[in-house]
Amino acid sequence: MALPQLCFPDGLRVTNEHREEQFHFLVFTDVFGNKTHGVVMQCYQPVLEVGQLFSNGLGSAKFPKLFSAFSFCVISKYPYFTALKDCLSCLLIQLRNCRSSEIEERVKEFAAKLSLVPIPPPGQLHLMFTLRPLTIVLPSREDKDQPAIDLDLHLPFLCFRPQQLLQVLSCLLQEQRVVLFSADWARLTLVAESLLLYLQPLSWQQPYVPVLARGMLDFLMAPTAFLMGCHVSHFEEVAAETDDLILINIDSGAVSTSCSDTVDLPQIPAAAADCFTQRWQSLQIHFDLNQCHRASCHDINERRAQRRAWQHNLNHDIQRITLELIVNIFRDVSCHLNYEHRVFNSEEFLKTREPADQLFYKKVLETHIFHSFLKDRLNRKMDNYTRMEISTRSEMQRLKATVEVTRRPTMQEIQARRRSSITETGPNKRLGMSLPNLRDEQMNIAFYRNGIIMSDTAVRTPPKHVKVFKLPDFPASLSFHSVQSYYSELIQHLGKAIFSVQNENSTMLARFYYLRGFINSLCLRRLDALSDFQNLYKTDTAIFPTHLVTWLVDSLQRDERHQADRRPELKRLILKVKTENEKSSVQPDDHVKKFELPRNPLPLAEFVRCVQECGIVKDVATIHRLFGAFTDGQSKQLDPELFRLFYTFWKETEAEAQDVNLPTQVVDHLDNSECVYKLSSCVKTSHGVGKIAMTQKRLFLLTEGQPGYLEITKFRDIQEVKIASAPFLLVRIPSLRIQTSSRPEVFEANLKAETELWNLLVKEMWAGRRMADQHKDPQYMTQALTNALLMDAVVGCLQTQRAITAASKLAYFDKIKHEVPMMVPKTTSETLKHKINPSLDLAEPQTVHVLLYTPGQLTCDHSESVKNPKLWVALSGGRVVVFDAASWSMLQDCIQVGELQLNCMLGLVQEQVWIGSQDSVIYIIDTHSMSCNKQLTEHRHEVTGLTVDAKDQLNSQQLFSCSSDGTILQWDSASLKVKRQFHLSCDRLSSIQIHEGTLWCCCGDSIVELKKSGTPQRRMTLPEDLRSIPSRFCSFIVIPEQGQLWTGCAESGELCLWNITDHRTPYKRIPLPGTSGVTCMIRVKDQIWVGCRGGCPIGGGCGRRGGRQG
Repeated sequence: MALPQLCFPDGLRVTNEHREEQFHFLVFTDVFGNKTHGVVMQCYQPVLEVGQLFSNGLGSAKFPKLFSAFSFCVISKYPYFTALKDCLSCLLIQLRNCRSSEIEERVKEFAAKLSLVPIPPPGQLHLMFTLRPLTIVLPSREDKDQPAIDLDLHLPFLCFRPQQLLQVLSCLLQEQRVVLFSADWARLTLVAESLLLYLQPLSWQQPYVPVLARGMLDFLMAPTAFLMGCHVSHFEEVAAETDDLILINIDSGAVSTSCSDTVDLPQIPAAAADCFTQRWQSLQIHFDLNQCHRASCHDINERRAQRRAWQHNLNHDIQRITLELIVNIFRDVSCHLNYEHRVFNSEEFLKTREPADQLFYKKVLETHIFHSFLKDRLNRKMDNYTRMEISTRSEMQRLKATVEVTRRPTMQEIQARRRSSITETGPNKRLGMSLPNLRDEQMNIAFYRNGIIMSDTAVRTPPKHVKVFKLPDFPASLSFHSVQSYYSELIQHLGKAIFSVQNENSTMLARFYYLRGFINSLCLRRLDALSDFQNLYKTDTAIFPTHLVTWLVDSLQRDERHQADRRPELKRLILKVKTENEKSSVQPDDHVKKFELPRNPLPLAEFVRCVQECGIVKDVATIHRLFGAFTDGQSKQLDPELFRLFYTFWKETEAEAQDVNLPTQVVDHLDNSECVYKLSSCVKTSHGVGKIAMTQKRLFLLTEGQPGYLEITKFRDIQEVKIASAPFLLVRIPSLRIQTSSRPEVFEANLKAETELWNLLVKEMWAGRRMADQHKDPQYMTQALTNALLMDAVVGCLQTQRAITAASKLAYFDKIKHEVPMMVPKTTSETLKHKINPSLDLAEPQTVHVLLYTPGQLTCDHSESVKNPKLWVALSGGRVVVFDAASWSMLQDCIQVGELQLNCMLGLVQEQVWIGSQDSVIYIIDTHSMSCNKQLTEHRHEVTGLTVDAKDQLNSQQLFSCSSDGTILQWDSASLKVKRQFHLSCDRLSSIQIHEGTLWCCCGDSIVELKKSGTPQRRMTLPEDLRSIPSRFCSFIVIPEQGQLWTGCAESGELCLWNITDHRTPYKRIPLPGTSGVTCMIRVKDQIWVGCRGGCPIGGGCGRRGGRQG
């Protein structure tokens, strides 16, 4: 019922003069939030064709010609504002040259032609069609979760100054009641749509009516937040009748409220706003200035193409700038999320904000728009926001991603604050999570105001290349046969396009397959459509139309089903669709919780959940020890009041650390990454009076009087720590003595009541430092510091005689130092360079199933971070984590690859990582986008091996995969097609290798050498004595240049060395003392490293004379 009103928003008028045609745009939103878009063309036609004369005997009178408004409205599910306006403009030309009686037929013909135009799939393929005299382009969506951009995004930049535009965005982020005003109805929707696109990925959740007709102004009385627009002539009326509205005059660029000429709302944080303003100034938003040097165009379509290209680039720049603004506003949100329990600790996040910004964040955090944003973050959505947030991290932020770190100020941040031009009055008690920062290396970071870092690389990324596909000309007749002929011609054109990009661009190939599959569906060519959609698995699964394919499978006729069964690729697709449909549909968990202190007694499981939710510590084993410290084994539940005391003490300790103000001469002695975690009271020491300070690396003394720095010791230099007593008058005062290798004399501090606590802290840090150094693993020091902080909190909140005893239960490393040997075997110590924890974000450690190292030249991207080598780690449940192998910072915390265990990985030079899974699928990750968008489904059983000939890796023609049933496939890595397939008869094919064109297969009971044709050439079987027991080959290494084959068995503590050049030479046995089986082997230069069961790894030489133990 509202459509006629919206087509004539200013009312239906009759005028005495002809008026020019006008366009405006509509957006409708249903109760589920789904949007429908409309473009309206309003025209005028004469009511009377000719003047009429009336005679009353006194003379004659001539009535003036009258004109009545009438409208055409095109409605679409997609926001193609510019394209549909162009279409209506073409219709207008036809209507001007036809009679009134022909208008209806012309409009029907116009609508029928538009219905033939398909919607382009997400990606970089735009569609072009001709509707004379114009060629019209339908732009595609960037991805399936974003709308198509078919409007001029710079319009608000022309209407507002930077300060006013930031005010408007701030009002929307705070979900105010916002009303737009303009004398031009078209401007209302275009500006409103642009503003909402600026907020991406945050999605407006409130009522949205960009055009209010004159009879719909009562909508503005709605008590909820909204975004609406109306004619500027109603400005005074609206301002007078309604309170608490944000009034935005697009024509004048003014922002006010219904009560005042100014807006008294919190502004966007100054640092993010300043960065945005600087970016604004670099934009070139005037087309004519950009075209000054070009020759004049004689063809209107050429001129329009130039304008489209310019607008496409400008829209891209604006999207990057506004996305950077959103990233700068919400960058630290992810640091306060608990993914396992889906908790956002809003109070802690607010305490880390600058005081001037806290009111803004407090309002934003309560909005629906932010709540929806949180759901996506907790779901680890990999969208443009996440990509930019990762790519613009500073080096320190990247390093913090590898260890659990504190938000206490480092020495570098303290110095940056002092250099800042902003001065703060009074202490700033910003609380943050206290988890250790343990990188020993110096960390460099380019600070921008209040931590905002401007990255030109991320913002000035050029737009992706776009291809335009031209549709055939519309048929002269729109009969059924003509339409079918049109679709057949379109299918032929798509077939040619597919052939032209077959071996060049898989991304574009996927879009052509999608389009052809969609047109085949319209023509009821179901099998051809399914075949096209099947090809998306090899080109881009991100655009796979699950619902359409399900409908096609369900609608197959009996004869079509028989034909599909005879085509293996369609049979696999149908089986996959049926399997997916049979799975119980589990709704994704998208709730978001806020952390709340418990009110009821806490059993162990609830205690673990609460500690993890509040962000104190994630490790389950540590939390179990903390629970034991509090309950002392006497109770199975913890009093909620005690938990509240513990939480409060922990946060108060963090607040005190935030306010530590060290003198400059002290800061200069410390590393940039160091933080002060513990500060004693003022005590007497053997080096004067002062306070003892503890960082993650050392102890030092802050001397009293003239503030000074005296290093006591680094933790790695400690030789002994013990409690003693120092005489004072007639009593002896407990003191702490520390013997260190860095100074001959013993350091002694009269810590009095604090002595026992500091004794625990220093010993735990000392033990953690030793473990970290010996194992090359900074996580040991991370855990030791966390243990020390927990001990401090336990003593602080218990305040009883048993506090020290309870805290000592958390001294994990000091305890195991006395119970088990801490020394690492010499060979391991010499070889081990670094240890990383891929399970950092998880509550419990995950099994590492596969590792893959890819060198820096794997990708051809020119950014330094992408050039670095990478370490790919496959964890349980199809989870892949990626590290920068140069800095060991985490690049991707989760790439989900199926749901089952991953068995093998292989890196290719075409920016791909192939991964074989237990679900029989080979997944392909794009190393540039870090997304898994291709799947190879030719195997029927779990994929167990991948190999490529190292000498042929550039063209990757010798690329093979194998599955457990003995199937071996040779692939063309460019087209992802199977070149050859052969089957090896065996119980289980567990792995394959290729050397000099020869395939070597590990088949459990034998190692098989295959010819290029797939025919077995030689078979090395298990030794006779191992066949009597359940044993199998589990790993092997081929060294062609030395004619050697090394094999290991899972149930035998020995290796077998075979001569592959002389088949008559018997194999040799090499015993591995103290082991019961071999699990894996690798070749390191001239040595074979063997992973064993029931013993330590063993290294041996691989010279011609056989093996030797290392």
